[in-house]
Amino acid sequence: MTSPPALSLAAYAVHLAGPTDFGGWRDAARTLVSNEVRPEDIEWHVGGAATELPAPIPAVELKVSRDFVDRAAIVTCHSDSERFALLYRMLWRQRSEPHLLHIASDPDVRRFEAMEKAVRRDEHKMHAFVRFRKIGDGDDERFVAWFEPEHFIVELAAPFFVRRFTGMRWAILTPHGSAEWDREMLALGPGASKEDAPTADPSEEMWRTYFTSIFNPARLKVKAMQSEMPKKYWRNLPEASLIPGLISGADQAAREMIARMPTMPAPHHQAIQAKHWPAAKQPAAAEAQSIDALRQKASQCRRCPLWSEATQTVFGEGPDDAELMFVGEQPGDQEDLQGRPFVGPAGKIFDAVLGEAGIDRTAVYVTNAVKHFKFEPRGKRRIHSKPNAGEVEACRWWLAQELKLVEPRLVVALGATAAQSLLDAPVAITRQRGQTIMRDDGLAVFLTIHPSYILRIRDPQDAGAERARFAEDIGIVRAMMAA
Repeated sequence: MTSPPALSLAAYAVHLAGPTDFGGWRDAARTLVSNEVRPEDIEWHVGGAATELPAPIPAVELKVSRDFVDRAAIVTCHSDSERFALLYRMLWRQRSEPHLLHIASDPDVRRFEAMEKAVRRDEHKMHAFVRFRKIGDGDDERFVAWFEPEHFIVELAAPFFVRRFTGMRWAILTPHGSAEWDREMLALGPGASKEDAPTADPSEEMWRTYFTSIFNPARLKVKAMQSEMPKKYWRNLPEASLIPGLISGADQAAREMIARMPTMPAPHHQAIQAKHWPAAKQPAAAEAQSIDALRQKASQCRRCPLWSEATQTVFGEGPDDAELMFVGEQPGDQEDLQGRPFVGPAGKIFDAVLGEAGIDRTAVYVTNAVKHFKFEPRGKRRIHSKPNAGEVEACRWWLAQELKLVEPRLVVALGATAAQSLLDAPVAITRQRGQTIMRDDGLAVFLTIHPSYILRIRDPQDAGAERARFAEDIGIVRAMMAA
């Protein structure tokens, strides 16, 4: 025979509107404390019809720290069914113990801090491990993600994704709730099931390629990695299938990476430099009549001190009559050794994005604002160093000649240094990105980032989003050229 449910002895049953109804808890708590209702006389529930509460007593003044209020709102997102009771008990106690939060040994405080930490950690994991999948095309294009948090953090975490993916239409589905952004408004909804989310999309191969490229076997610490990326999240990560293989092959990969590490120019560096910097020759200032002639003159340039450490001048390349020109900052390590622009890691991203946009690299002119590699030696490696204003100014003459000979219809400035050289003024790329600025001579200059910026972003999700934005910028360039 089944026993009847035990009757509640609590004087009041508070029914909140939802699992994260901090406002409802706060209003009820103020009323109950002002009426001297003890913690043990209250039951806290989510949903259901509320028991009528006594009227608040205006004369009773309740003082708690702002710190407690802010942190209590975070603890509200924890999945512990006793969280509202704990918060009320701490609120009750602070009337006589105003410094309660500073008593680290107190059991309630320790539990409060542990719950707050758990929610923050869960929020961080959601930021790091949400993977969007594309559905639809054109006007119907949306990105949907499935995530399984431990706590009720969707509302807490959603503003992060609004900031990161403002230009996307996206939805994040979880068992505890959902969030949807239509580029204008954030909407929160009920929980969903995994079957409501797409299972895969073509971009997942990009994730796996990117994850493989940033994996550093020499710094692999399996326990630390699994602490930051717990296995429970792996089933929703497209790159997770690569992890066992990368771990098992880490030792061999590390040995191969070390063998490839030296990037200081080999002994032939001096021979190449001697060929391009004959001591008896000085740079010719006379204007050339063709790009090939200009390239030959630039090979002997000594307009600034950078020539003395560089292997060779890295001049622009592409058709003499290209309608579209791309201008970067300066050559990198691989460009310096090969003598061609955009052939290193950033160049690979550049080529890939151009291809996705339907732009043939061989049909455009690609160059840099500064023609020599500026670097700082670190052991056997040469680390990129940003050119200063004087070096940019010294090299502007060469860029001006390239513009005069090629006569492009549109120039794309890749990064702040390129924009400064083209516009002769400092440019805040983060604020002016995507804008087209007309120079006094009628030349249109489109502003975007340098692809090397994507390589410097450590978080794969952020890097993927930035690459998508860069691809969107290049898509705009393609549309401008087609107009």
